[in-house]
Amino acid sequence: MKTLLSVMDSNSIAAAARKENLTPSAVVQRLRALEDEIGAALVRRAGHSMRATEAGTAVVDAARRIVEMAESLPGLANQNEEIGRVRVGIIHSMTTGLLPEILTSMKEKRPGIQVDVQPGQSSDLFQRMIDGNLDAAILVEPPFAIPKEFTWHELRKDPLVLLCSSDEAENDPIALLKHAPFIRYDRKHWGGRSAETYLRRLKINLQEKYELDSLEAIAVLVNRGLGVSLVPDWLPPWPEGLSLRKISLDGAPFRGVGIIFPRLTTNERLVKAFAEEARAAAKLKNVA
Repeated sequence: MKTLLSVMDSNSIAAAARKENLTPSAVVQRLRALEDEIGAALVRRAGHSMRATEAGTAVVDAARRIVEMAESLPGLANQNEEIGRVRVGIIHSMTTGLLPEILTSMKEKRPGIQVDVQPGQSSDLFQRMIDGNLDAAILVEPPFAIPKEFTWHELRKDPLVLLCSSDEAENDPIALLKHAPFIRYDRKHWGGRSAETYLRRLKINLQEKYELDSLEAIAVLVNRGLGVSLVPDWLPPWPEGLSLRKISLDGAPFRGVGIIFPRLTTNERLVKAFAEEARAAAKLKNVA
């Protein structure tokens, strides 16, 4: 069932094989064995991807609950030990700055907890947690009230800064925004909305050049002198070899980043243990 879910989530035999550390033929064999036992085809090929059949769609939610319950059994059987698996989503800008610290601490202090890391965008990660596909997520604070059934802990605040090449002589951020080509952080991202809000307040006519959803890519373009940008000052390391300037902005907003997880879950103890390590790692990084 776990292999079936991997195929359905990725729409790919090859991707599921990599995730499950199997060969593609082994994935196909598992699917066929499950289909023979259930008595119905569960997935079928559609072009270059795999799609759930009507029968597969009917059983997927139940299969997911069974897999989750099975994976929680070690923790239930060892009430005094932290043993089990947690599925954690994390935004891309935290995968290098914060995640290594968390995983290192988990390995040293809580080796019985297996962390399944799934990078993504904040809105997608939030929805996957709502759907029960993630146990917790480190993401940008949602632009709406967090539902009461979830716990939110802020990990850090990233101030909005104007990013420009070190070759740029101008020091006035407003002048740069008015006259330099502008590289926008994607407005569809929750993190990009803070820049949009700030720019609307300034009422500046921008010379928009590009709109990208990757902070690292924006930094590289700015380094090449292709424009300036408004970005959250995210945790290093940033891409190597860049020569950039960060100019502070009066009255600029912050991007809040935190960890969110359900208040009630079958592996609540393990999720809270991960959240505890995330908060401790963020505290150390913020002090540094």
